[in-house]
Formats: sequence, C-alpha cells, structure tokens
Amino acid sequence: MSQTPATSAAPAQPQPIDGFHAVVPAGGAGTRLWPLSRQGAPKFLHDLTGTGRTLLQGTVDRLLPLTGAAGVLVVTGVRHAEAVSAQLPELGAEQVVAEPSPRDSMAAIGLAAAILAERHGPDVVLGSFAADQVIEDLPQFWSAVTEGVAAARAGYVVTIGITATAPSTAFGYVRSSEPLGVAGAASARHVAGFTEKPDSETAAAYLATGDYRWNAGMFIVSAGVLLDHLATQLPTLAAGLRTIAAAWDDPESRDAVLAEVWPGLTKIAIDHAIAEPVAATGGVAVVPGDFTWDDVGDFASLATLLPPVDADGARTLGDDALVQRIDAPGAVVVPADGRTVTVLGIPDAVVVDTPDALLVTTRAHAQAVKSAVDGWRGRGREDLA
Repeated sequence: MSQTPATSAAPAQPQPIDGFHAVVPAGGAGTRLWPLSRQGAPKFLHDLTGTGRTLLQGTVDRLLPLTGAAGVLVVTGVRHAEAVSAQLPELGAEQVVAEPSPRDSMAAIGLAAAILAERHGPDVVLGSFAADQVIEDLPQFWSAVTEGVAAARAGYVVTIGITATAPSTAFGYVRSSEPLGVAGAASARHVAGFTEKPDSETAAAYLATGDYRWNAGMFIVSAGVLLDHLATQLPTLAAGLRTIAAAWDDPESRDAVLAEVWPGLTKIAIDHAIAEPVAATGGVAVVPGDFTWDDVGDFASLATLLPPVDADGARTLGDDALVQRIDAPGAVVVPADGRTVTVLGIPDAVVVDTPDALLVTTRAHAQAVKSAVDGWRGRGREDLA
C-alpha cells in the first residue's frame, strides 16, 4: 500500500543530527515478490523501482544526510554480508553486522544497540529503518526523524506512524493519545497501543477515529533505554546481546562468543518484545509520518511504484521492448530473463520471467504468491525458495 509520490525539486539536505545513528535491518526473503526475490537474493538487494538504486541503497541514501557515512549500521545475514558491502562501498567493514542466523527483529536491532552502546555509550540514539521500504517526500521524513530523536532523548521509545490512506489489512496499526509535550517534538503523541493486522471493517473503523496510523516498524530510541527495557522484558536475551556486543570488535573472540550465545537467543519481533509491553506502561511515543511510504510487499504494491508504460496502466520492470500486451490493461511484466513476453487477454496480469522460474498470476492474487514458494519448498525445491 502506498501514497502517490509527489514530484518536486531535489530537497535541501538537513544537517546531521549529533549523536544519532541509523540501524538498517536487512533481512527476510520477500517471498511475495518471488521469483524475483528469494532467500539468496532478497528484495532489498534489487532495484525494484527503476531508479538505478536498490532498495537497500535507497534506504541508506536518505539516511546519510541525518547521520553521515560513519553513522549507519546495517544488520544482515552472513549469507548477504558480502553483497551488502559491495552495494554500500561508503560503509566501512565495522558498519556491516552479520548475523549467523535469523533470530527476528529484536535480536538484530538489540545487537546493533548493544554494539553502539559499547562504541559510543548508552546515551547514543539509534533509529531502526528497514532496508526494503520506499519513501518519498524526504524533507517530511527527515523532520519526523528529527522529532523522533528529540522524543527519544526524553527517554521514550519512539515510532513513526504512517498516515493511513486506506483501511489496509496488510499492516498493523498504532493508536495515539494525548500530546507528548517534549521540546523539539511538537507533533509527538503518547501511544495508547498497537494492533495487529485487522480485518477491513475494523481497519475502516480505526481510520474513522483519526487516532490510528500504520505501523511501519520504524523505531527511534537511545541504546541504553532500549537495552534496559529489554532487560526488564527478556533478561536472558538482553544479557546475551550485551555479551556478544562486548566481544564484537575483538576479531579473536567474536566468532567463539557468537557460536556459543547466538543460537540460544529468543526469536521475537521488537513489536512484541518492546513496543507493545512498554506502550502499556506509557513509555512509547509516536511521531506522525506524513510522507509517501511503501513496503513493496507484493507485485500489486510494486505496480504502484512503477511508471505506466501506456494509457491502460501497464507496468514493466526492465526492458519494455521485450513486452507485448494485447487486450491486457494493467498488466505488470518483469522480463528478467531477457526473453520476449506476450500477455493476451488477461487484465491486471502479473508475469515474472526469470532464468529458472516463471510466475503467472494477477494483481488480485499478489498477496498469495508466498504460497507458491511454500509449494516448491514442500516438493523439496529449496533452490527455488
């Protein structure tokens, strides 16, 4: 789900925020964008919008003005660390944190927080921004992050709530209450609670109140506050992450500590580990995110980000000279194998042609593409996953 991108001149660059670091979790397989996105080459490593920059590069591009090159830390799987480093040559080796195996977002963000606390002290403020999102209206994004940092320095866990443009069932929601009243964060409000993905009727009711925004999973918090909350909620996980972080910058001991501690860490999302329980005690704030945003969750979402190639709303990711559409309005084609593709008589078709796998579906079924991956995996075809 997305808002319509605005077109404008290049925005003026903000000044870097002193003591602020950006954490970019780069994980997941993006299975609803299969067969383009897979475990070995997930969606954040792809240019999905035709800009010449991958989703990961685009994420770092918009964060650098707030942090400088030394202020970004990417957390990714060991399988993707080399590709991440190759795409981000401006980052040093110490800025790419490779997880031995996926342990969900709390372990990834918590490890980054613990490493930053070791390097810079517990008062350092970090913002977590997923590597696979598309954001326009950069001045508004930068403004929201700046307010979020101010609220985080007042001791809050801060999330950026995206203005909901439709009663989507694909996202969770964050409910705001009274103003926060923190200097430098004029639009921040207390969070009354988080809600998982609702049905369409419930989502419509949420939007009618004006109190709900989409939860995009962006969190801003000081490292010490985050780790203290984690020690209260999940003390074993907090202790394990601190142990790993203490050894992280020592190459002689890092691998041994990781091998001993990492496999036993609790696998849990930061929403469940921190955001929900801390919100219940008044410790979470929300800053409005009034900028265009898309999580590129499926091919229907991707279609809204690509420019139309004809009056019927067709889209192509790649070379449109390879594509022929006949009576197929709205068809989305990805000719990734270089072969010619003809779509005849199928409105809103989705055709993704890669060297070893072909997907044919429709925009209406875009959310179900994950079932194709599950099906091939069930047949023992891990090479296709």
